[in-house]
Amino acid sequence: MPELPEVETIARGLAKRVTGDVIESVWLGEKPELLKSPAPEIANALEHRRIAAVRRMGKHIVFDLEQNGAAPARSAKKAKLRAKEKVTENKTQWIVHLGMTGRLQVSEADAEILKHTHAILKLASGRELRFVDPRRFGRLSVAVAGDFDAAGIEPLEADFERFLPLFSGRKTPIKSALLNQKLLRGVGNIYADESLFRAGIRPRRSASTIKRDQFARLLESVKEVLREAIALGGSSISDYVDADGEEGFFQLQHRVYGREGEPCLVCKTPIKRIVIAGRSSHYCPKCQK
Repeated sequence: MPELPEVETIARGLAKRVTGDVIESVWLGEKPELLKSPAPEIANALEHRRIAAVRRMGKHIVFDLEQNGAAPARSAKKAKLRAKEKVTENKTQWIVHLGMTGRLQVSEADAEILKHTHAILKLASGRELRFVDPRRFGRLSVAVAGDFDAAGIEPLEADFERFLPLFSGRKTPIKSALLNQKLLRGVGNIYADESLFRAGIRPRRSASTIKRDQFARLLESVKEVLREAIALGGSSISDYVDADGEEGFFQLQHRVYGREGEPCLVCKTPIKRIVIAGRSSHYCPKCQK
């Protein structure tokens, strides 16, 4: 499943390619499990709207939409002000969760439509924005009031005073707590393992046993890992590609994830793999306590 760095990479790529374009029409497939909002509601909310912005919220991609058709402003300053006013007045959002195998592709109109394509947005530029999802765990919805909330706090924006109360005192394994999207949004299996390794904390350790200074190291490790992964375009360990169809490179920097039995890059101890709440966890038994 794409995690925060992958979703951030995709959102940034889409923002460069489709911001300012207008959605002329919407086609939705016949798989109802993908739609968290009714199909007519999604189509009505999207059609004839201009894409004002594309951004990430947790593991969701949020398209901020505005009404199309206002008279052009006479100056760049007025145009910027008008755009701000329009977004404020009209806050419709299209929300995409990629699930495990979902992809958003900007395609030419005559490009082959791939199998498992579940949504096609025809754009005024002549291109199409297509949602492809073979396993159908992705979700599409709209927030007509612009009030979508992914819950949890953004790890890259968290300070220590907000981070510490999320986990201290919890008896669950710290790995499970990091994966709880209601607490910290966007962090998944890969980046939880990598962050815990850098912080020197075992994934099965109860959150209630972790000391204040260790939580401080963990927060810094989470931010460090996520920023590095974003800079490298995410981790391509399955079928993940960005908005341009390019793979990421952070998988080349993994220190524990997916390295079961291989020597630790710090102490040469073989990396172990355990299962916590049904999820694989990788760690170094010597470097992590």
